[in-house]
Amino acid sequence: MTAFKDEWDLGMALQILHSETVDSKLWADAVKWLFLFGPPAIREMISQASSMATDKFFPELFPIGYTDEGEPLYDIKKLAQSLGMSEEEALAKMAELEAEHNIQSLYDASAAHTIQ
Repeated sequence: MTAFKDEWDLGMALQILHSETVDSKLWADAVKWLFLFGPPAIREMISQASSMATDKFFPELFPIGYTDEGEPLYDIKKLAQSLGMSEEEALAKMAELEAEHNIQSLYDASAAHTIQ
């Protein structure tokens, strides 16, 4: 089985994003690849767009802190509730993404930095 990282390259992902006829799953996979493996400037743009969408569509969610890299951290209970799933389902999905893409998305609350 080919790893997700190796299924795409930058040109392919950008071509998908510019297509007006691609299905939503393929488009979402291209965005996911760019967010995980794309150049830093594109990753930053996607992160900013994600934050704006979260603010607009999930106003009840707000970061409880930030990672050392400045990524926002959310309370898993509030995140699960906003997504209409149980906390266990949300934790399982995040653990699956961590294992699948070798990235950290679950943090202990003590690792969060707050802005005063």
